[in-house]
Amino acid sequence: MKSSLFPVALLLLTTALTFADHWPQWRGPNHDAVSRESGLPTEWSDTKNLLWKAPLPGMGSATPAVWGESIFLTSEAGNELVLLCLGTDGKVRWQRKLGEGSSKARGGEGNSASPSPCTDGKLVFGLVGSGDLVAFDFSGKEVWHLNAQERYGKFSYDFGMHSSPVLHDGRLYLQFIHPRAQLVIALDAATGKEVWKVNRPSDGKAECLNSYATPCLWLRGNTARLITHGNDYAVAHELADGKEVWRLGNLNPKDRYNATLRFVTSPVAVADLIVIPTAKNGAVVGVKPDATGVIGTEGVGEAWRIPSGTPDVPSPVVYEGRVFLCRESGVLTCLDAKTGKQFYSDRFYPQTYRASPVAADGKIILTAKDGTFTVVKPGEKLEILAKNKLSDQFTASPAISNGRLYLRGFTALHAIGVK
Repeated sequence: MKSSLFPVALLLLTTALTFADHWPQWRGPNHDAVSRESGLPTEWSDTKNLLWKAPLPGMGSATPAVWGESIFLTSEAGNELVLLCLGTDGKVRWQRKLGEGSSKARGGEGNSASPSPCTDGKLVFGLVGSGDLVAFDFSGKEVWHLNAQERYGKFSYDFGMHSSPVLHDGRLYLQFIHPRAQLVIALDAATGKEVWKVNRPSDGKAECLNSYATPCLWLRGNTARLITHGNDYAVAHELADGKEVWRLGNLNPKDRYNATLRFVTSPVAVADLIVIPTAKNGAVVGVKPDATGVIGTEGVGEAWRIPSGTPDVPSPVVYEGRVFLCRESGVLTCLDAKTGKQFYSDRFYPQTYRASPVAADGKIILTAKDGTFTVVKPGEKLEILAKNKLSDQFTASPAISNGRLYLRGFTALHAIGVK
């Protein structure tokens, strides 16, 4: 009897482990806001499928980074900017200072604790708007610390620095794109030492000199590239030395130039497509991963381009062969990933949207600032599976790990799972 049950138990355990992902940085384990997790709840509230709610020392818009039983997030705490470590039981393990001072953005929607932390399972890295970037081990011991403003020049963002670091294969990748600097940087994650730094020239003007976007990674097999976004262009870089591979232009056409078209929403990449948004209902472009050189409208290297419909803040997600764009007003647009053909563009819940969609378990999860989470089926027509409400405000994107959703509000971190 024991011998017949053991293989079944082992199979169930192996299956559970296969689908238990870490969420090590803002856009998840594969940098695309998609999780392989299954069994996630479709419905939740302040009383239903809420496992716990942990109060936070202050506001922040950073997505939690989750590794195993450790959850990390940045936050305000009075005049300090801090990194918190919580257990998956919701209890705070430690809190460490990263920097001081916190500039408010968009009427209090964002602040200097907006960049999301990241982790490789050994160290956790916290960057905040003061320019402080600190590495800690999982016990909270500081390993190294640098200030990006001291090393790379004083920031001059109109609304503060909100770009998150990207962690991959032992390196941290950063973009600092503002009127005083146009830099892309690779650091050694173990030491904080600079691996390379490249200037990223552009002919942008006025407010367009500011980028609040986060770089993304394109990965296919053993090949990877860093995609930076801002100052009127998206640029692909070699990871080895930062060399420019391709540059996508005409995102802010010169013949009808918009001097306020600063990029906030970030690109997203999957194996066979890179989706480049713009701002303020502008163009969205699908780029072929094998592109090289300068790419213009309908140029070699473009897979498709739609003239309008981009989100201003939430970043796209590609899931089950479709591109989903959540507008900041509560309109969801669904495109065919191969052709850019629009399946629908419908309003699902009118509210303010700053967080980016995430996808898992046959669901797209959309986060409204007022705490309403709309769960949508990823098909060719808008099909709402549920609308869920929590008593908090949310501008951070969700994290998904080990069968749970971690939802960071202004006042608390909420853990959602099937009870």
